[in-house]
Amino acid sequence: HSLTIAPTKVQPGDAIIVSGDLGRHGMAIMAVREGLQFESTIESDSASVRNPVRALLKAGIAVRCLRDLTRGGLASALNEIAAAAGVKIAIEQKAVPVREDVHAACEMLGLDPLHVANEGRFVAFVAGPDAGRAVEILRHHEVSAQAAVIGNVAASTGPLVTIKSPIGASRILDM
Repeated sequence: HSLTIAPTKVQPGDAIIVSGDLGRHGMAIMAVREGLQFESTIESDSASVRNPVRALLKAGIAVRCLRDLTRGGLASALNEIAAAAGVKIAIEQKAVPVREDVHAACEMLGLDPLHVANEGRFVAFVAGPDAGRAVEILRHHEVSAQAAVIGNVAASTGPLVTIKSPIGASRILDM
């Protein structure tokens, strides 16, 4: 049977999963480039995502779209996918895994971890009912051991990505 994984396959009801903590690669590069010293060393998250992706497909998870988070980080990927699919994407900030040291480094430099480059990280859009099983499968692989559902897809009159803050306020997350 044919399998098409593309932004145009994303639909309302889909769950959005990130494969692990965000921003480490970009902040590791920035720290070296800017000569910054942090209490802990931020190391790149560069790794192959082949095995966890293959495991999702092999398990029959209804994967609608996959996107690596190298350029432009999570925010860019979500906006591009929302535009291509014509859907609204809503994520929860507190559900997005970001290490404390990475968060602190981003704050120091005035950066948003959702816009920072990643290596060895991807976002997956899967059918809502498959979300729990998909996260379980991903967590069996070292590279995606911190996989988490961060939001979902809703019908929309226009492409839009929103993020709900820890205090419950929603705002538009742009490119």
